[in-house]
Amino acid sequence: MPTTYKLPCEKFKGIKTPFYYYDTRLLQDTIDAVKEEIQNRNGYHVHYAVKACAHPDVLRLIQEAGLGADCVSGGEIQASLDAGFPGDRIVYAGVGKSDWEIELGLQAGIRYFNVESVAELEVINEIAAEMDLMARVSFRINPDVGAHTHANITTGLAENKFGIAMDQMETVIRKAQEMTHTTFVGLHFHIGSQILEMDDFIALAHRINELQDRLEAQGIGPVQHINVGGGLGIDYAQPNENPIPNFKAYFEAYEKYLKLRPGQELHFELGRAIVGQCGSLITKCLYVKQTEHKQFAIVDAGMTDLIRPALYNARHCIENLVSKEEVQTYDVVGPICESSDVFAYDCLLPATKRGDLLAIRSAGAYGQIMASQYNCRPLPAGYLDKDL
Repeated sequence: MPTTYKLPCEKFKGIKTPFYYYDTRLLQDTIDAVKEEIQNRNGYHVHYAVKACAHPDVLRLIQEAGLGADCVSGGEIQASLDAGFPGDRIVYAGVGKSDWEIELGLQAGIRYFNVESVAELEVINEIAAEMDLMARVSFRINPDVGAHTHANITTGLAENKFGIAMDQMETVIRKAQEMTHTTFVGLHFHIGSQILEMDDFIALAHRINELQDRLEAQGIGPVQHINVGGGLGIDYAQPNENPIPNFKAYFEAYEKYLKLRPGQELHFELGRAIVGQCGSLITKCLYVKQTEHKQFAIVDAGMTDLIRPALYNARHCIENLVSKEEVQTYDVVGPICESSDVFAYDCLLPATKRGDLLAIRSAGAYGQIMASQYNCRPLPAGYLDKDL
């Protein structure tokens, strides 16, 4: 592991476990890598996907770095505003925007709404009229492009709930253009998350090219904004060797294959790729349980604190931060009264005993933000490196 990103184990002593730890040096280096890739690509804008992690101090650091915010709820819009994001750097998606959330977005002057249905468009226009405001709208089009990822985080197929079908695209755009309080500004796409194969993004680029050609043939466009969503994955298996995702290949895929029109802006919504590797869930071994067939390391963190393994069958790298003993095989499990409360099967760890601190890595995204109080468990605290 690079010395810069080494977990400060000595500073963890005495802190109540479980807790989340965020390495702001790695976060800043990751943001710098993003900015380096887009600085010479005119019209490229990155909005951080707040749903990945909304720790207030993490949000503030991302805002101060100049990135925008991608929100999927009114709560995320408010959290972004509280962190200092100006309204014109916020974009807002979601299939079920409630009235108060639309009102909040309009009041904040967000850059645009990513609209996902005709019914939603009509409500936005109605509310904007009542507030005597203009709503900037970008239509989320379902491109029917598959992604090589878990089925539960694939969003761009025809059977998914997200977006507007391609064959309805022209109809909804013309409807928006006829309305009195909406302004059509762009197209939005998102095909899924934890994508590591650039071919998936290239396929999306080709589909967007087709759709733009189709619109222009009918006298629509060029549109001002193209938003390709996010989806770039991280290396869960080797977080130490690959702490920063391959942003170069990601942005180059779009630069090479997406045919932007002159003056067009290209927007990205990266979440996991920015914060995933900077966070770890720190937990303590409560017991080691030996059965005829298994050896269990029972820890005080559970699926309430990191639900990805139970929800997506995700595999996170787990490290024993204190033991230097010979490696043994464990199922690392939590205390929740559910059989799915398992972080890893057949996990190789140095011989582990009661009281050892373990780090469940790559928990910066969809860790703390998805925590629950099932079994009446308290929510763990989150600490930045500067707090310790």
